[in-house]
Amino acid sequence: MSAVAHYIAGVLSWEAMKEIVESLSETADWKPGDRVKTLRGSLHGKILRILDDGKIVWQPNGTTSELTALPESLCMDKKAKG
Repeated sequence: MSAVAHYIAGVLSWEAMKEIVESLSETADWKPGDRVKTLRGSLHGKILRILDDGKIVWQPNGTTSELTALPESLCMDKKAKG
């Protein structure tokens, strides 16, 4: 609902909102090496590992940083290369 509200408020484009809603209907089968991005698409990167509690450790493109995220805060980056 947040993605739809952001679209209505003019903060999120139609394509971004559509991609978020569609990604929520997919079954996530996260694994190391998968390409991901934040829901708004501001960061792209790859999954490094999955923690025992289900959180995802991932690395944004162009950095050596490791970020930890809940699975619902990321979506597969289908347009990514590599």
